[in-house]
Amino acid sequence: MDLDAYVNEHNAEWRRLDELSRRRRLNAGEADELVALYQRAATHLSLIRSRSPDPILVARLSRLVLAGRNAMTGTPSFSMATVGRFFTHTFPLTVYRAWPWWCGVATAFSLFTFTLIGYVAANPEVAGYFMSDGAISALVNNEFEGYYSQFLPQNQLLRVWTNNALLTGEVLASGVIFFPVVYLLFNNALNMGLIGGVMIAYGRGDLFFGLIVPHGLLELTAVFIGAGVGLRIGWSWVAPGPLRTRGRALAETASEGMLVALGLVGVLLVSGLLEAFVTPSPVPNILKDFIGFIVWGAFLLYVFILGRNAEAEGASAAIEGEIAQESLPAA
Repeated sequence: MDLDAYVNEHNAEWRRLDELSRRRRLNAGEADELVALYQRAATHLSLIRSRSPDPILVARLSRLVLAGRNAMTGTPSFSMATVGRFFTHTFPLTVYRAWPWWCGVATAFSLFTFTLIGYVAANPEVAGYFMSDGAISALVNNEFEGYYSQFLPQNQLLRVWTNNALLTGEVLASGVIFFPVVYLLFNNALNMGLIGGVMIAYGRGDLFFGLIVPHGLLELTAVFIGAGVGLRIGWSWVAPGPLRTRGRALAETASEGMLVALGLVGVLLVSGLLEAFVTPSPVPNILKDFIGFIVWGAFLLYVFILGRNAEAEGASAAIEGEIAQESLPAA
């Protein structure tokens, strides 16, 4: 194959394809010409790759073919409608579909934590195996309460938001191999159980729940959702079902998991705002707890109502198709 002669023969077509691919709007004749030139360039690329794979020419034609395809199908673009649909359909739907998993995680975590709180509160000497007398005294007298007001609110917000996002990301990503999720949740439940038991044993139970509840309900729910979705991803390759391969099942559930992770960033931002501005505020603890319950209840209603409605509508837990439809160019 004489590569130079082949380039000279088709170079004008390739330049024309490049020109049409760069135009924002095409009339009907130009659109037909674009399709024909794209098909020819794809054939030329395949032929050159098989007979005379010159890397520079292959790279040039690959770019032209890609540009031509993008010009015909449209490239993804930002759309507020897509963002809105994510929060009204996609995110609540993916969380709703995984509810048996994260509700199971929440139940197991809560049973273990409250059992440990009760045991330590009834047997305060148990805490001595994990904490020194000085550490217990400092925790009860000032450290627990002081933790929520040691930084300026905006700094505390950024601190807890990033920490909680990291923990949620860890339990979600590690769910594919199961055991790290159990380990991370166990450590957090053990820490909460010990602190809660010690605070109750020394007569500071009202302070413990008054400072934990406002932000903790929403914060822990986000962690439970991350863990549940992560475990669901892991289970998908163990039991993919009769109509899916293990690879396809893992890819589909992992894709939904990434959407959940994106939505949980916003949920954790709300819990961070509560922890930074509501938890350390001077208002009565009962009012702070009431605010926490209202926000938590609103989130659960959001998930179950919008998620169930999206499921009934047959909505898809994906956003690629919507983006593509909205970005098709006018002919």
